[in-house]
Amino acid sequence: MVTPPSVRNPLSQIAFRFCVVYFGLFCLLLTLIPFTLLGILGRWIRRYVGPWPMLPIDPVTGWVGRTVFGVDAVLNENSGAGDQAAIWVLVFCVLVVAVVVTAVWTIVDRRSAHPRLRAWFALFLRLCLGGQMLGFGMAKLIPTQMPAPSLAQLLRPYGEMSPASVLWLQVGSSYPYEMALGGAEVVAGLLLFVPRTAVLGAAVSLASMAQVLLLNMTFDIPEKLLAGHLLLISLVLLAPYLRRLADVFVRQRACAPLTQPALFTDNRKNRAALWFQVTLGLWVAFGSGYDRWVVWQEQYGPASPKSELYGIWDVRDFALDGQPVPPLTTDENRWQRLVFDDPEQAAYQAMNGELVPVRAEFGPDRQLELASGTGTTGENAGQQPVFATLSVERPTRDRLLLRGTLNDHPIEITLQRVDPDSFTLRSRGFHWVQGNMYFG
Repeated sequence: MVTPPSVRNPLSQIAFRFCVVYFGLFCLLLTLIPFTLLGILGRWIRRYVGPWPMLPIDPVTGWVGRTVFGVDAVLNENSGAGDQAAIWVLVFCVLVVAVVVTAVWTIVDRRSAHPRLRAWFALFLRLCLGGQMLGFGMAKLIPTQMPAPSLAQLLRPYGEMSPASVLWLQVGSSYPYEMALGGAEVVAGLLLFVPRTAVLGAAVSLASMAQVLLLNMTFDIPEKLLAGHLLLISLVLLAPYLRRLADVFVRQRACAPLTQPALFTDNRKNRAALWFQVTLGLWVAFGSGYDRWVVWQEQYGPASPKSELYGIWDVRDFALDGQPVPPLTTDENRWQRLVFDDPEQAAYQAMNGELVPVRAEFGPDRQLELASGTGTTGENAGQQPVFATLSVERPTRDRLLLRGTLNDHPIEITLQRVDPDSFTLRSRGFHWVQGNMYFG
């Protein structure tokens, strides 16, 4: 077996020690890697311990943020964004610790190489990167990361969307495309769990993360730190093989086999380690896939809960205080449309085109109550002011009649359901033969 040569250059040895400390702390503190490697158990444990491993050291990052940078670097654990000020400050802390530990390590330890540590560190990085690739990949292979545009989003003008919304809806508008992106990441993750294919897995991960980082940078997605570090981890894994990869792909020369460094001197133990890695990879893939499948069934699948009045409803007639209200764009009371999508959620479109999200709940007497605000859950869910109380009649499947009060004024609204497939984005489909580019 030919293994990559031990690191003997002093600068390379210092860089290796720095990577051990820096990326070791990063993977353990700033990612969900510990939960990912737990497979299906991670979903259950996150429910009780929370999603962020860095929460226990939040006081430290808060102090550093205030003292060094003059910012209030407190982690918002409900956000999920990976580019929060608290996370940037923690990366700074990890960097400082890595520099100090590397300096002390270099002074105390005069060995020119650490072949066994190098083998175990490479394994650690492979498992961490592979777990993340499987997690991200399954979220696209089972398309839950970028869901299809909601009914309300079909009505939003393109120019009003943020760059992040444009990217999310562009990918979510084509599930085959999203699933292909996820499939590439899943393949990269699985390859990383097999020593013989780990170099190929690192190369595929590098290409995937380069694309993800580019999208995060150009569409302002708040996961630049994580994507950038996963790209760097891919490079660290590939670093011992770069010269031989260049021999094959650039110089067109023969090279020695690209094997991973052995974890043990005993071949039996190495075989056991091999099967453990493969089993762990399948376990992580199953856990990530199961987690995403549950999310798909609960939120996006055909059987996912929807509003009783699901659909886009055009306002045909609108009477306020017993008087018909003409459809003038300057009118502040009349509505253009009502949109019902998720349970207890709705939106009305004002005459100026603004989409206003509201809570929509049926009271004990089956009257529809519309309340200001949306997305409120828990104890505050019922504390938003109700501005409309309406009785609901549905003479036909596509006809809706609402009567009641709107801001304490009598109101009567007649609505007609819009077929969602009337939108070009949903009905255009695929064409092998096209005479001209279609930009409808």
